[in-house]
Amino acid sequence: MRVLVLTFGTRGDVQPYVALAAGLGVAGHDVALCTAEGYRELVESAGVAYLHMGNEMLTLVQTGMSQMKRPSDALRIAKRMTRAMRSSLLDQWEAARGFEPSIIVYHPKTLCGLHVAERLGVPAVASLPLPFFTPTADFPIPFIAQWPLGGAANRLSYQFNRFTAIAYGNMINRFRKETLELSRMSRWTDYLTDASGQPVPVLYGFSRHVVPVPRDYPEDAHVTGYWFLDQADEWDPPADLAAFLAAGEPPVYIGFGSMGFGRDAAVRGRIVLDAVNRVGVRAIVARGWGGLEMPSSSSRVHVTDSVPHDWLFPRTAGVVHHGGAGTTAAGLRARRPTLVCPVLGDQGFWAGRVHTLGCGPLPLPMRRFSVDGLACRLHSLINNPTYRDQAQEIGNALADEDGVGNAVHVLEHIAP
Repeated sequence: MRVLVLTFGTRGDVQPYVALAAGLGVAGHDVALCTAEGYRELVESAGVAYLHMGNEMLTLVQTGMSQMKRPSDALRIAKRMTRAMRSSLLDQWEAARGFEPSIIVYHPKTLCGLHVAERLGVPAVASLPLPFFTPTADFPIPFIAQWPLGGAANRLSYQFNRFTAIAYGNMINRFRKETLELSRMSRWTDYLTDASGQPVPVLYGFSRHVVPVPRDYPEDAHVTGYWFLDQADEWDPPADLAAFLAAGEPPVYIGFGSMGFGRDAAVRGRIVLDAVNRVGVRAIVARGWGGLEMPSSSSRVHVTDSVPHDWLFPRTAGVVHHGGAGTTAAGLRARRPTLVCPVLGDQGFWAGRVHTLGCGPLPLPMRRFSVDGLACRLHSLINNPTYRDQAQEIGNALADEDGVGNAVHVLEHIAP
């Protein structure tokens, strides 16, 4: 196979696809990955061929995330990205035209994969690290943490997937007509079928041990297991981090990734510091994209920008994070109890799954973030043996799962 992988977003939207691409290469297939230039080093360090996509969208996302305080801010950022999206569509088309793939695997965020595959006459496979695309009665679309109306309403919630065609339909159809020389697509499509009316296969890079496969998923929805990119063996910690870890009991990890809080970042940092001191635990705090402003490191708290999760999490007593799909998977894989503080999007869904699995305390939504709430949950996270036991059980199950290998196998059966 010649596999072109298209993805875009935060690191959590890119790193699993790098792992998939690397696995395809190990299996003997020709593979290239097209994503924002800011991730080029990540892609090439995994031995995967990189294809250019401009950095404008990534810059907008990083800037916007550092200022984000509420869901309405996400809509404001989206309105500024139209021009960057148009440029990205052209970059992806040039990448595909030059690489000449026999199959395209794409994150729906890229907006491009299905259309380019149609133009080239090759199969297209949608791919997500969360159960967002395929309607099911078992639970609502993950952007809705809870839905009280039952199975029919759960399935109905997936009509949200039509938002892409409604919001960006003019831009996409202009790209189809002027660049790809294709006919227009309906502004009401949910992208579950291609231009010929055939179902679009979907690869889901999450584990059935964390989200049981819905009973009503069709045969073209493939839950493969997580796609982990292992970096622990290739990463050497800075001397100050290594010294902090060696100086006492395993710390708690606290970090909110790409979720920024604008002018509230200092307030959130003070809440974290006060809660850690109140409970008396040691902590490693990751600033992320401006999500937390912290004073300098101390004997109890080590402040860092970022550390590979697969290296750090096994060295902690527990993890506290925003509930991104990738960070959630990393914490569970490390067999560590987890506290999720969701901000927006699918984070509430993962927060609910972690708690339902018994791997951590009740989630603490960021809108209710406080010293009392965080301190209470930190104490429970560290001292409740049930959380440790359940996290160990889930981690053992994940260790036996070959998500990348399963995904490669699926693609080999889809490709001509």
